[in-house]
Amino acid sequence: MAVRLSAAIAAGALTLAACGGGGEGSAEGDKTTITFSYLWTGKEGEAIERLIQEFNASQDEIVVKGVSNPDTQAQLAAMSSAKGTFDISDNFGSTVGSWADKGIIEPLDSFIEKDGYDLSDFVPQAMEQMRYDGKIYALPIAMHSIQLLYNKDLLAEAGITEPPTTTDEWAEAIKATTVVDDGKIVQIGWANPDLTTLAFAFGGRWYDESGEPTPTEPGNVEAAQFYVDTVAKPYGAENVQRFTSGFGEYASPQNPFFQGKVAMVTDGEWMSAFIKQYAPDLNWGVAPIPHPPGRDDLAGTTQLSTSTLFIPRNSQNKEAAWEFMKFMLSKEPMLEFTHTLANLPTRTSLLDSDRYDDLPNFDAWLQAAKSENAKVLASLPTTAEYVADLETAFDSITRLKATPEQALAEVARQAKNYG
Repeated sequence: MAVRLSAAIAAGALTLAACGGGGEGSAEGDKTTITFSYLWTGKEGEAIERLIQEFNASQDEIVVKGVSNPDTQAQLAAMSSAKGTFDISDNFGSTVGSWADKGIIEPLDSFIEKDGYDLSDFVPQAMEQMRYDGKIYALPIAMHSIQLLYNKDLLAEAGITEPPTTTDEWAEAIKATTVVDDGKIVQIGWANPDLTTLAFAFGGRWYDESGEPTPTEPGNVEAAQFYVDTVAKPYGAENVQRFTSGFGEYASPQNPFFQGKVAMVTDGEWMSAFIKQYAPDLNWGVAPIPHPPGRDDLAGTTQLSTSTLFIPRNSQNKEAAWEFMKFMLSKEPMLEFTHTLANLPTRTSLLDSDRYDDLPNFDAWLQAAKSENAKVLASLPTTAEYVADLETAFDSITRLKATPEQALAEVARQAKNYG
């Protein structure tokens, strides 16, 4: 079973490709031409192109040329050269610390200060991933949140009328909605576990105040143990693996949650669009991730992650790129962009917009983004390495190859060697 580490990493099918275009900037009459090399493809790319056209028509000094480039390695290579091949691009907030530390993305503080650019409308947690070593290196155009999705019909068949609010109720619901026939799982109560988010719901954390990894925090261990005790041990890791290995493609009608093979999943806001497209008749709901009994202070806990815009250090047209970035982050373009992708806006003033009303259950994710218990995974130079080690640990835990204490202690040992 694939265990997702974060919303952004889970959504990481987005990649950036070979970067072509006019990074040096070219002249079209008196205009400066810049290249926006972006991750998105398909209808997301089409949404970007519409916004590019809108920007180009809005003024007579800058021409933006969009290039859809799904190759992150090429993106990184292009930013490491003396002269860049693009002037503005995008990625996830988890990359900010590493790239800032490498010196390949431009700090935005001077642009922000020069223009008196107002950051007060951005969701504070989203901005956390934009900063490194006291400077702002990117700005968030969208964000993502993990919630509990449940199949109302399957819960009703099990005699459950309301989604679980505590982990005890959740454990009972998982048991009641898992169906085993002749020793084989034919329906499972919970799949697609997101253990980093679940750890936050148990009061855990993945970094301390000084930025040091804290994989063995009690809440982290308890969260992993919850999955072991409710799914892996009762039904057998191999049986679970055998059942989930037959799951269909995530973004398709064959998604097991859409097909009623899974009663509950922990997943992100983009599922609203997926279900609308691939399973419009599914009777489903969204609820906050349950918290331990007696820990109402942890109610509404979720993990936020971000999609960012940034300017590479080797851009030859940073001022023009900043002007375009400001346009993309203004309210109407952000609203249109996030609605098209079924992503969350990063401006607090947009979290109550009725523009998203046609996305089923989307309001649950919008309201979750306001929670005081919305957490982010720090974006630091060692984040990628840490995330990879945690993924390995989660795999061992869910396969019952190691206990949560053993697997996370191994991550702590490895973390001592991070650069």
